[in-house]
Amino acid sequence: MTVQPRLMQYQDADCLSATLDHTIVRDLPRDPAIKRILIIKWGGMGDIVISTAIMQDIYLAFPQAELHLNTMPVWQSLFADDSRFSKVWCVNLQQKPGRWRAYRQWLAEVVTRQYDLIIDLQTNDKSRGLLTMLRLMGKAPALLLGNHPRFPYTIKQPQSLPQAHSFQIMQQTLLCAGITLRTDAPKLHIAPSSVASAEQRLAQHGLQSKSFVVFLCGSHASGRTKRWGAQHYAALVAYYLQRGERMVLLGGRDEADECLTIARLHPQQVVNLCGQTSLLEVPVICAHARAIVANDTGTAHLAAATQTPMTVICGPTNPLRVKPPGQHVLAVQLDLPCKNCYAKQCSHHSCMQQLSPQRLLSSLPGAPHA
Repeated sequence: MTVQPRLMQYQDADCLSATLDHTIVRDLPRDPAIKRILIIKWGGMGDIVISTAIMQDIYLAFPQAELHLNTMPVWQSLFADDSRFSKVWCVNLQQKPGRWRAYRQWLAEVVTRQYDLIIDLQTNDKSRGLLTMLRLMGKAPALLLGNHPRFPYTIKQPQSLPQAHSFQIMQQTLLCAGITLRTDAPKLHIAPSSVASAEQRLAQHGLQSKSFVVFLCGSHASGRTKRWGAQHYAALVAYYLQRGERMVLLGGRDEADECLTIARLHPQQVVNLCGQTSLLEVPVICAHARAIVANDTGTAHLAAATQTPMTVICGPTNPLRVKPPGQHVLAVQLDLPCKNCYAKQCSHHSCMQQLSPQRLLSSLPGAPHA
């Protein structure tokens, strides 16, 4: 008899368990000379959304300062109506032809703005390299704060948390600078027009608030091993139909085929909105849902900005590091030897193939089996 692997469940208490050091290295909010601050945050959608909670704490700590945000062009729309920032600027640093031209453009922008403090929430080789060039040019501000205590940062926290959840890594960065932690969930500024557009879409399909469940069944094209699979999601439709609920599919261009497969199997019960919404319409729709079932995808972090109960299915990625923060979010993963491999390709995909819809039922929001 084959023994089935355990289905592990992860909540905030499991994923946000690192002990933070509250030692203040430099009490920046008390420094009256700080008038203009640059926050650097690039990364993927999930990391960007998580960081909006950190941005909120920075905003609250410096009520008199002017805040600027440097992000990637693809995420600029997330901050289009964000009143916390006087300026949101982007340089495409991912382009390969013309890379050095982009670097020069980035450096020139920073020099022109004459920042008093730069907070690097990205802290990767590229951001460190650019800030190092800024220091070598003699154009860097005296106050450089990053997520790890290393060069070129001038404010260095007493401990590094390389294996912790990204949210706690950024929280540790704030604590060493005397910035109080007040925000424990993403803080998005959504324009009334986005709210109206999302609610109009729901009305067009006869979807009343709390009468439907959202499936976030795709992933970025480079992360296909993170997908539970269209057939699994399609089988889950029957469970929700018994409860009198319809399904809404959300996602982007990379997830269109996955969503179309599910919608074709259940054309009357499933509303496929994949590729039809803006990024900031996603949390509006999810706020009206009764529950959310998701893969480990950036869209799940947008959904977590609401208070709608959500189950996130993890396989090749570590839920201790990728679960969207929130007491309303539960991450699940089969306890297999190969879990957390982060592989882009897999010959057996056991972490997802062996997780049947029947086994998942007990971990779904509001399930009687829970």
